[in-house]
Amino acid sequence: MNARISLPQPETGQGPGLWGVLNQRRSRRRYVDRALSLAQLSQLLWATYGISGARGDRRLRTAPSAGALFPLDVYVLVNRVADVPAGYYQYQPEDHVLVPAGHEVDPQALRDACLGQSMITEAGAVFCLVAVPDRAVPRYGERAHRYIGLDAGHAMQNLYLAAEALGLGCCAIGAFRDEAVNRVLGLDGVRRWALYLGTVGSL
Repeated sequence: MNARISLPQPETGQGPGLWGVLNQRRSRRRYVDRALSLAQLSQLLWATYGISGARGDRRLRTAPSAGALFPLDVYVLVNRVADVPAGYYQYQPEDHVLVPAGHEVDPQALRDACLGQSMITEAGAVFCLVAVPDRAVPRYGERAHRYIGLDAGHAMQNLYLAAEALGLGCCAIGAFRDEAVNRVLGLDGVRRWALYLGTVGSL
């Protein structure tokens, strides 16, 4: 069993200009066989759904969320990241750490469930945005499902922009067989389900 992995502190003060990153953002599906660094993975996870501040006793994130309920969990399938054993991890934003997800994921099985898209196994890491409706439904009822989808879109765009700023390639994946992906990722499809996937790799 892989151990909990503390991530380097994210960079928050410097980096490429926003307008240039937006202008360069593209879906990039082809990657070279070079591992991501732990610092890059840290920055990507923080940008996607990390803690960016606080308001009273409420901790805020890099991505907006209806009611600040944050009804997503971020998992990452590590294929090639320096100093991180290959495997499936959950990101815990409160402590900015990765912990083993407690479920083994076969990258080839995930690729098959994603209609054979080769970038699943060629990427350094695959980000999995998982819906957790119990965090939002008590407040918003059926409309919570719309808000969860919007939240996932915000988070995925953050991943895209962070990857672009780091000189990496990113591609969102919405074309997959829901039941098959949930099964591969160990999700029940009712209380938790895969909503959006994104690959990141070296260029």
